[in-house]
Amino acid sequence: MEVTRITVNDKMQRGYSYELHAPMGEDFDAEFKPQLSPKEMLALGVFGGRYLTDCRAEYPADWFAEAKLYEGDHAQGDANLNFFAVQASQPLAVWKAKGWIHPQDPRGWFQWYCRYFMGRRTDDDARQIKRWKAMARHVAQVKGNCAFGDLMCRRKQRQALLHWAYDSINM
Repeated sequence: MEVTRITVNDKMQRGYSYELHAPMGEDFDAEFKPQLSPKEMLALGVFGGRYLTDCRAEYPADWFAEAKLYEGDHAQGDANLNFFAVQASQPLAVWKAKGWIHPQDPRGWFQWYCRYFMGRRTDDDARQIKRWKAMARHVAQVKGNCAFGDLMCRRKQRQALLHWAYDSINM
């Protein structure tokens, strides 16, 4: 595979560059098995539509063809754009305070996942994959407390799972 270099210049990053070392959507760590691609997540409605609105040039255009994006000024976006129409995210300030944000991905886990999906590999991958795996406890809670397909059951938890590339619609 020919290595491609991406340079980022958006509201949260200027002059950051990274290389793509794996084919898009392939060669994932053996322990990392997301159920949804970034394109699917954006089309379903995640993060109140607030993610990637100012940095579309970095990602494939087709990711945004069906994306539910919020173009307003409210930092939390619009919960009605989320698949489960509930707010299931903590503010970026909370993520920063907890040490979840690394400079290479100032938007957090989903930005890391988008770049990983595209083929970037970094020394932060193991940490992010560990965080993703920790969300499996929520899968067990939804499955243990909700009838299959009851989308009204644990909506906030299901929305949070969508934010982490778990298909909480088909549980």
